[in-house]
Amino acid sequence: MVLQSLAMPIIQSPMLGAAGEALTLAVSKVGGMGSLAAASMTPAALRAAVVKLRSETDKPFAINLFVLPPVKADAAEVRDSMARLAPWRERYGLPAQIIPNQWAEPFEPQFAALLEAAPPAASFTFGILTHEQVSALKSRGTFVVGTATTVAEAKAWEAVGADAVCAQGFEAGGHRGTFLKHVGESQIGTLALLSTIREAIALPVIAAGGITDGRAIAAALAMGAAAVQIGTAYLLSEEAATSAPWRRAIAEVADDATHLTRVFSGRYARGIENDFMREMQEFSDEIPAYPIQNALTQEMRAAAAKAGDAQALSLWAGQSVKLARPGAAAEITRQLWADAQAALRETARRYAGEGSA
Repeated sequence: MVLQSLAMPIIQSPMLGAAGEALTLAVSKVGGMGSLAAASMTPAALRAAVVKLRSETDKPFAINLFVLPPVKADAAEVRDSMARLAPWRERYGLPAQIIPNQWAEPFEPQFAALLEAAPPAASFTFGILTHEQVSALKSRGTFVVGTATTVAEAKAWEAVGADAVCAQGFEAGGHRGTFLKHVGESQIGTLALLSTIREAIALPVIAAGGITDGRAIAAALAMGAAAVQIGTAYLLSEEAATSAPWRRAIAEVADDATHLTRVFSGRYARGIENDFMREMQEFSDEIPAYPIQNALTQEMRAAAAKAGDAQALSLWAGQSVKLARPGAAAEITRQLWADAQAALRETARRYAGEGSA
């Protein structure tokens, strides 16, 4: 099994916009498992990325995709969203908005490319595969991981034959993987979610959300996690594709600065609060669903990054973002694992009676 082959039970989270090939390779090469965020890739680019990663390492890595149904846009919703975004586009000198040729890369061609490329592992979020799709991947030797934010979602992934489930706690940065209920009914903390999913299914469970230091890793492993998935701890790494204003916002972040929002993409995600989040919040329920809003804000976000302005960027980060530190991804991974091992030893000594009374 892929998870058992890892020298360190650490999986780098597939963070679209931050986790490219360099970060994926750095974590895999050092003994964890890197994950390439491939949801925005064309099928050809996805195949090429797998070929390149295989040429650079013989260690396990994962490819992550969003499971998206065909997009059905409501013309009135799109028109209203474009009107709300117009002042922000003007702020960055962008011309009047035009509707994109497509809202997102279609999932089915991406999945076909993934099946052909047959990476060591593949993870999925936003939805669920069919039993036939999971079986096809496994027949090609790909280890299949599904994201769950509730016990019901974990059971659904087990039912279609997944090899493991990633339990995404409420603390996690970036987009919520919820697909069975509304996000408001799926706000479960990582440790509670981990323990309840472990009781409910027989698959290995990967803990994700709020795990940014060694003690959190130790806690998750002590509770029976097969591995942990970590994103926020890598946002300041040398290999991350995090923009300069995004990095600056992380470095200067205040306590309790992250919130859930759907104003950037049309899907709830956790990030550092900024002007765009605050000013658009009153329209949250009127915003088109992902990927429509995501496509409509893409140019604005790119222009804000180019201008060095974090106030219109999706500053995705988890609740433990203040623990993020700069450095090489390989060293961050090594240090996380060393700290986790030290925490496990310290806990064992303390409760074996070897510590102070």
